Amino acid sequence: MASGDELIKYITERVVNYIDTPKEIRRKAKVKESWTTRWFGMIPFSMSLWKEDVTSKRKKRQK
Repeated sequence: MASGDELIKYITERVVNYIDTPKEIRRKAKVKESWTTRWFGMIPFSMSLWKEDVTSKRKKRQK
């Protein structure tokens, strides 16, 4: 039963902390993820990193 009590205590602390923070601070803290990340996960991000790596290697070879 101790774990249930700890869970209730944790949730209560989080709710009180959320209520105590002003709306302006809560709005600034939200980070909106892009639609590509929301729909496809990390695949677009990894593809963009791969593309940057390939183009940088090509530029190094041309010099």
